[in-house]
Amino acid sequence: MANEKKMKASNKQVGNRLAGTIGIFVFLLVLGLFMAFPIYLAVVMSIKPSQEWFIFPPKLYAIDPTFDNFREMFKVAGQLWVPFSRYVFNSCFITVTVTVAQCFTASMAAFVLAKGKFRGSKVLNSVIVISLLYQSNVIYIVQYMVIAKLGMIDTYFALILPSIATPMGVFLMRQSIGQVPDAMIEAAKVDGASMFQICWKIVMPNQKPALMTLIIFAFQAAWNIQANTYVFDESLKTLPTAVTQAAASGIARQGVAMAAAVFMLIPPVVVFMLAQKNVIETMAHSGIKD
Repeated sequence: MANEKKMKASNKQVGNRLAGTIGIFVFLLVLGLFMAFPIYLAVVMSIKPSQEWFIFPPKLYAIDPTFDNFREMFKVAGQLWVPFSRYVFNSCFITVTVTVAQCFTASMAAFVLAKGKFRGSKVLNSVIVISLLYQSNVIYIVQYMVIAKLGMIDTYFALILPSIATPMGVFLMRQSIGQVPDAMIEAAKVDGASMFQICWKIVMPNQKPALMTLIIFAFQAAWNIQANTYVFDESLKTLPTAVTQAAASGIARQGVAMAAAVFMLIPPVVVFMLAQKNVIETMAHSGIKD
């Protein structure tokens, strides 16, 4: 009798666990579909012919799919004042420069804030946390005044320098570096290593998951930089600016704009696919423990 009760209780626990697992799976599946829907919609709109844009109610699929929008995109790009390859080069150059510089500066600043012992470190950490509450739109006017005073209007520096230092990057790296044991750093100091050597030869090799996560965030933000505010020279503008200009040409160019948006979507997706393993590792392992 007691064994039967134990078996029933065990089966009930197994059933509850199975129901909970199925519930979590269904919830994550619905959430994943919801997040993937904008990507699906962008791809569908890019292969729709122009006459299907006026169908009401709108269809969530292409009745007569075509790649004319992509062909028209390259045709329109060939008729621009500036070659389309120039926009691509500008976006790639700015994205790579911002990503590398942001990872470098965020890592060094985070190492000092996480492991440095100096007066005012707690205040600086608090300032970084508070700055996460504010978007960059808040400082646009002041930022423009500073850039204008430095004579960087219509230069690459106007797009690169404001994007290098981000509180999110510093906060992410600081949280990861803060979990490195102090004993490891003290042992390196005893062996005669400088702070710079400790940072780049001991701490950073153990921060690959956090660095890859930062690369995803930095790449995505830099790839979407628009040059409307600080750059007026057409030869210095980025690909998102060209897409915005194409979309502003009216309903006849909406298919071209969606094709360009899908074209722009490819690099961030590729970077994420290459780095997702390290992002999962960041979530699974919270760092080195003493």
